[in-house]
Amino acid sequence: MAQDSIRLAGATSAGGSLLAQLRARVLLLAAFVGSMWLVFFLSAALPFLHLNRHGVVPRTLGGLQGILFAPWLHASLVHLIANTSGLLILGWLCMWPRIDNFWQATIGAMLGAGLCAWGFGAPYTAHIGASGLVFGYAGYLVARGFYTRHILAMLVALFVAGSYGLTMLFGPMPLYPGVSWQSHLGGALGGILAARATARSRARLL
Repeated sequence: MAQDSIRLAGATSAGGSLLAQLRARVLLLAAFVGSMWLVFFLSAALPFLHLNRHGVVPRTLGGLQGILFAPWLHASLVHLIANTSGLLILGWLCMWPRIDNFWQATIGAMLGAGLCAWGFGAPYTAHIGASGLVFGYAGYLVARGFYTRHILAMLVALFVAGSYGLTMLFGPMPLYPGVSWQSHLGGALGGILAARATARSRARLL
């Protein structure tokens, strides 16, 4: 009887722990993506703020600020909606097994997308939007499966490659006018490098 009670308590604790993990991830992702929507509506309501000028402006000192700010700036509602689904799906997958993975992928993608747009973008342009993050998350998830060889990570990598493969292939190419292929390319490379660094760090700990 006492043993049954211990087992029940353990199961309850495990269920509560999983629920807490789910709640933490939902709240984080909602706040992260929700902040982009908040900035968009703020920009639309107060156009005199000219928030989009804080994007990445290639090879200018002031344009470096866009590495931090560009993912929160969008040219239109359609632009934001197009990025939101990728951020939610791929961002959620990046959060497992640890939330730290999400931040590693985010930082890698932001740095890669921002620096590539700053270094290779056309003069007198401004690069804005979170698509660099989307490509970074995709690159991170595919590369994580390759580097870790963990069965679940490999299954996620196959899902991402199957679902976003064409987008990942053609998005980093200069095919569409007005689309920052530099951000896409840099974001993907940043995500891949973040996955590699994470795998190496984990291997050293083991």
